[in-house]
Amino acid sequence: MTAASRRLFLQIASASGASLGTGAVAAATPARPVLTPRRLRPGDTVGLVSPANATYEQEPITIAIESLQALGFQVKEGRHLRARRGQFAGTDAQRAEDINAMFADDSVAGIFALTGGSGCTRIVDQLDYASIRRHPKFFGGFSDITCLLNAIQQQTGLVTFHGPVASSEWNPYSVANFRALVMDGQAALLRNPVDSAPAGLVPTEHRIATLRPGKATGRLVGGNLTVLAALAGSRYWPDFRGAILFLEDINEFIYRVDRTLSTLRLAGALDALAGVVLGQFTNCEPGDGYGTLTLDEVFEDYFGGLGVPVYRGAQFGHVRLKLTLPVGAMVEMDAQAGTLRCLAPVVAST
Repeated sequence: MTAASRRLFLQIASASGASLGTGAVAAATPARPVLTPRRLRPGDTVGLVSPANATYEQEPITIAIESLQALGFQVKEGRHLRARRGQFAGTDAQRAEDINAMFADDSVAGIFALTGGSGCTRIVDQLDYASIRRHPKFFGGFSDITCLLNAIQQQTGLVTFHGPVASSEWNPYSVANFRALVMDGQAALLRNPVDSAPAGLVPTEHRIATLRPGKATGRLVGGNLTVLAALAGSRYWPDFRGAILFLEDINEFIYRVDRTLSTLRLAGALDALAGVVLGQFTNCEPGDGYGTLTLDEVFEDYFGGLGVPVYRGAQFGHVRLKLTLPVGAMVEMDAQAGTLRCLAPVVAST
């Protein structure tokens, strides 16, 4: 374990039993020691894999590679990056093989998913977690990649990163947040963009809404709600005790959001949380012909009575401007301010 990993593990242990104000609860120590990947540096070689959907045109792949090169990296393509079987980027065995190969390759400093989509639950039991534990390195993506982020963290202790996929729009906000956390090794403050010159009397974009005020400390777990719920009952299901849960989703009718949150509740995931951060629920609207609860009402039903801090509107999910969130790292949330603060760097300096 690196010195940075030891510091982060001690930070987790010391946080147990800490109270940080209204709604704060103690953080549970993870079953496995936390592993932090080495920070990425300009000139590093990063692996590009496609664990989920195929990319049917060549230009998006070219743009993704050029984006990673613009960040300062050399890019090594997974052997099956351009493969296709149905909607997937190759067979299950091929997609898992690419991830395992990139972790085992000592010339590769980190691994980016090309895109999300579907299919990661088909390969989660084919990853070589023992090898991943021996070769901890950056692994990042979002959407369907939620499955792999949480499974790797749960099985190995490695901090993974819910953030842009390689084919995302790498705008200045997304780049700045990624660099601060992954390349500069900052114990970063994660917050929405600040609109310093709103067009109207008050800002109307990137707003947060506090459902229950307070501060809390815990390990950060979560991602896409639908994908996370698909892990329920498996050995890849995260340990939610004392955790800060973050959730987002896209293109789900509100009644489906409700049903999926009930899966989390019935599985016990909401029983002992330290806090909840809700991101963007893009195009999650009533279905045609349905009377429905609003998202406000659904979130209040599931989170309002937990007795922990909760806020909504954080800038992650299926949106242009993306925070990078370290899955498995210790953070402090402030539901009134709408912020997450890393308690220590989430990458090792060497």
